[in-house]
This record gives sequence, C-alpha cells and structure tokens, in this order.
Amino acid sequence: MNIGIIGLGLIGGSLGLDLRACGYKVLGVSRREQVCQKASDRGVVDLASIDFAILKQAEVIFICTPIAAILPTVNQLIPFLNPSTVLTDVGSVKAPVVEAIAPLWSNFVGGHPMAGNSECGIEAAQTNLFVFKPYVLTPTASTPLTAVAKVENIVKSLNANIYHCTPQDHDRAVSWISHLPVIVSGSLIASCQSEANPEVLKLAQNLASSGFRDTSRVGGGNPELGLMMASYNRDELLRSLQYYRQNLDRMIHLIEQKNWVELEQQLQSNHAGRSHFVRE
Repeated sequence: MNIGIIGLGLIGGSLGLDLRACGYKVLGVSRREQVCQKASDRGVVDLASIDFAILKQAEVIFICTPIAAILPTVNQLIPFLNPSTVLTDVGSVKAPVVEAIAPLWSNFVGGHPMAGNSECGIEAAQTNLFVFKPYVLTPTASTPLTAVAKVENIVKSLNANIYHCTPQDHDRAVSWISHLPVIVSGSLIASCQSEANPEVLKLAQNLASSGFRDTSRVGGGNPELGLMMASYNRDELLRSLQYYRQNLDRMIHLIEQKNWVELEQQLQSNHAGRSHFVRE
C-alpha cells in the first residue's frame, strides 16, 4: 500500500519512519524543499516533494499539518485524489475538522494519536512514538466502514491502542486531560515569573527540579499547538477551566480557613484518583 503524509514534522515524520519499517511505501509532502530533503535523508519517506501530485498513487493520506491548515490542505489536495482515496488527520481537535471536511470528502476519517513531546520539526521524528499510545478515531454515521477499516489496519501496525468515539466526545475528553493541562501549566510558569524580588526569582530558578519540570512541561511546549487547542476547542476548554477554577477556589478556601482535615481528604482523593488517568 502507498501511504501519503502531508506535513513532515514530529508526528508526520514519526509516522513515516514506522510505516516504512512496516513495509509500506511512504510518499511525503512538505511546503519546503529543505524538509523534503531531510525526510529523504533520514529515511522518513521513500519519496518526498512539495507537489501534491506525488500523492496521486496514495491509497491513504495522513494530514499532519497544524489544525488551521487542515481544511486548506484538503481543498488543495482534492483535485489530485482518486475517489477511493482515504483521508485522515492527526489534529488534537476533532469536531470542527470533521464538520468541515466530511462534506468535501466522504472517505475522511478523523484521527488523533495521543503521542508526542515538546519538540517539533522533522529533526524530532522518532521510531516507535505511537507504541501502546492511544490513537482515537472519530468516524461519523456517514463514514464508510471500508475507510475506517483501512485506517484501523494501518494504526494497528503502529502497535497503538485504538479508541472510537464521536468528534464531540473526543473534544470534551481531551479538554480535560490535554488542553486544560496546557493552560494550567502555562499559568504556573507565568505565576512563577511574576515574583517581584529578583533575588528570590533567581533562587527559585536555580532550585527548580523534577517537580517543576514535570508540572511545567506542557505549558512550556510549542505555543502554536496551545493556541490551536484554545481557539478550535474553545467552548470545551472554557468549560473545563471553569470547573478547574472552582476546585482551585475550594483549595484556597480550605487553606485560608486552616481546614487541614478537609484539605487532607482532598489530597487523599487526588492521590487515589490519579491512578485512573495515569498508569505508571
């Protein structure tokens, strides 16, 4: 099977490495010749170009661009496609993407691999990025089953864990465990930087260790990704932020009132609850 990848950054590049290792022929497209050359040199693709025409022979195409570029990319791509070609994306927000593209291309399957790190670009591409990681597919009632099956089979070859849900349920779920943490973590960094005493600020910077590193990682990541999450999943993010604010206000109140008993109970509940989200 020939597989196309548009956007050869961390996700697209990592897909290319693993799919080629599985025996697929990978055709890559990037806006820049330099990236195409790097992708070829690193073995990310069998063939790379800045021209969509290279994808005429692709049976499945992964669109790995930023969210804002997905719809314009599909519009430019359609003239080069065979009617049976399956399109899928890797965007972290699904409802607006699926609603925009499904009417344009029936063989579209919304997708979101829950994998990555704070780095970006073709240089960050790595093998086995998706192994045992959640990979969400969001077909609708009108999505052809054959298209879903094709994407499923490819994702299975990555050894990822496949989940199915509606685009709307996806967006609400990731607002809690992905988008909210980015904003909260970013607020932590901004709060620390607001220390008015320069000597104390410098001391805090020197003392920061694993606790600060872990809690600040996503907030200090790629700003473009954070902005896209906020703008495209605005309603669900605001909803989760409002609940977070209520819980933060409650914690402040308990500390103000020196209510150590209830604070301990809440911390115990937090300790137990984390295991349902994070499996070490």
